[in-house]
Amino acid sequence: MLIKTLLNRMEKFKSFVFGKTWVKESFGKATVIVEILPRKNSRPECPMCGRKRPTYDTREARDFEYIPLWIYRVVFRYAPRRVDCPIDGVKVEWMPWADGKEQMTSRYKIFLARWARRLSWREVSQIFETSWGCVFRAVQWVVEYGLAHRSLEGVTQIGVDEISVFKGHRYLTMVYQLDAGARRLLWCGPERKIKTLLRFFRMFGKERSVRLKFVCSDMWGPYLKVIAKKAPNALNVLDRFHIMKKFGEALDLVRRQEVAAFKTKGQDNLLEHGRWALLKRPENLTEKQTVRLSELLTLNLKSVRAYLLREDFQRFWSFTEPAVAAWFLDTWCTRTMRSRLDPMKKVAKMLRRHKPLIMN
Repeated sequence: MLIKTLLNRMEKFKSFVFGKTWVKESFGKATVIVEILPRKNSRPECPMCGRKRPTYDTREARDFEYIPLWIYRVVFRYAPRRVDCPIDGVKVEWMPWADGKEQMTSRYKIFLARWARRLSWREVSQIFETSWGCVFRAVQWVVEYGLAHRSLEGVTQIGVDEISVFKGHRYLTMVYQLDAGARRLLWCGPERKIKTLLRFFRMFGKERSVRLKFVCSDMWGPYLKVIAKKAPNALNVLDRFHIMKKFGEALDLVRRQEVAAFKTKGQDNLLEHGRWALLKRPENLTEKQTVRLSELLTLNLKSVRAYLLREDFQRFWSFTEPAVAAWFLDTWCTRTMRSRLDPMKKVAKMLRRHKPLIMN
């Protein structure tokens, strides 16, 4: 049949062949059953030592779920043999399409795990009509395989960040490889503490840490101390995203303080519908937000002055000469300290404290 032809091109199991294929109703759904048979005169392989051993007996046929075909569920049906191994005893033979007692084939687990990167696990289970537990096991198997077979050699650039998980201030510390053409998650650990990042460097190893050339991080003090101690030869670069995030937080605080002042004095709220017009980058504004921003820029408001200071600082990232960039950073901080905008002055003080790392 055509199905066998496709499977022979996709799956080549040494010492096994595809037998009969047929369609039947199973659990209210059409299922394609593909029979797998051992080749004649072939001997089963011991799952422990990997050697060919005599057959002890043959167990009942088992079904192994494969990647679905259109609206059809696909299963491999095989009666596993038991090997008589003089070293490891009687064991069920090693099967190249599945592990141990697992009912899903390895190819199907990879298929589900790839979709789980794009959709939630619940959505994946609903679309492919399987259980959430199957998706979980598929992702777990792929992650464990990747950890067991990954190589940490050649890593010269890493990034350190944290993500918020669950409710409250609960975090995961994440470490990524940032080398061109090899960007990936290297490690993650619970909480956002010094000992968490130290655990990564212990796992990474002293020799690899010494060979690091660049480390990208935010401005959190404990991270900076650990990086300086454990990666002494690396240039610590502060992440642009986290720096500009401080600008956004300061600008929003100025706006909220000004709105509160309008309410206290009983004045009209001149900043109404202006939050995202001020906080978003100009290229990301909608048509209505662009019009609203143009209206706000004609007003002499503290929020507008804070907005202009933030947009003026964006020029810093375009400089290629370190001396020019340092001069601009100093003059911007001096002007901001005279602005009488306390949230923006805090940003200027933060930039001054971290000037060497920002210049990196």
